[in-house]
Amino acid sequence: MSTTAPEPAESCGPVEPSAPAESAAHPRFAAALRELGLAELLGRVRRFPERTRTAQEAAAAVGCELSQICKSLIFAADGVPVLVLMDGASRVDLELVRAELGAEKVTRAKADVVKETTGYTIGGVPPFGHVNRTRVLADRSLLAHDEVWAAAGTPYAVFPTTPEALIAHAGATLVDVRETSE
Repeated sequence: MSTTAPEPAESCGPVEPSAPAESAAHPRFAAALRELGLAELLGRVRRFPERTRTAQEAAAAVGCELSQICKSLIFAADGVPVLVLMDGASRVDLELVRAELGAEKVTRAKADVVKETTGYTIGGVPPFGHVNRTRVLADRSLLAHDEVWAAAGTPYAVFPTTPEALIAHAGATLVDVRETSE
């Protein structure tokens, strides 16, 4: 166990259990929740000592199905960032995203573009509360559950919500962009 001083709040490191519940979410995301009238979610944010950076890590920490994790993925459609919300058990079909957006080319955004677009690092990108507004697509597969879990702005924190509320607060368009094995 490390004996170094605690990390600054922006670093996304673990928080001591005695810290207020509000500190479990990234401060920018906590502010976004308040602005959206969702302050009650602050008390439902769960912070873990181990990372919840991947859908697998988050599902294991929460104790839910992999498909109950909402991945917030940034892609570049003809160079313009777009957020895709996808269930944790599925992969995004870039051709379906391209067709949905009418773009010529869709690629996975690089880490610096994700940070610049959202204000968050990969593995902690929440579905809303970003520094820049982007187009948002939400895959219909999220609706298969009564509750889903999404990042709360750090690679250590997640929050639960209904898929419908998540899609609405993200301002997402409901689409089918999940890879199929057919």
